[in-house]
Amino acid sequence: MRSSTLAKRIAALTLTKKAQDLVIMDLRALSAVTDFFVICSAESDVQVKAIADAVDEGLERYGAKPWHRETGSLQWILLDYVDVVLHVFHKQTRQFYSLEKLWGDAKIQRIDDHAPSRPRRTARLTHRARKALSARVATS
Repeated sequence: MRSSTLAKRIAALTLTKKAQDLVIMDLRALSAVTDFFVICSAESDVQVKAIADAVDEGLERYGAKPWHRETGSLQWILLDYVDVVLHVFHKQTRQFYSLEKLWGDAKIQRIDDHAPSRPRRTARLTHRARKALSARVATS
């Protein structure tokens, strides 16, 4: 799997657990260590773990396992897939480390963390209902 595809797949998996402030940072021109950082925030320690677990389990279906998982505390979990590194931060911890500023020259793609709205379906009237409605309108 290409690193850009992996980064997008990781981003999509984080959204399944309502990750916030999601960004994909393209580091290919800046670093030989990894191609992409995927960074997101969570409201609580429980959500930090849930997001990391969702990505871990979701990618396992494709045979991708993290080369390294770092969990010092539940304020920040790092999953290293070699070409893509996921950082799941508690909101306050993310502000402290400020990776976007540290890697300020990277191309940053912000991912909308809101579920896409579905187009509303218009109700379809059956032929019989249309006849009844037009009959009511005609008599009024």
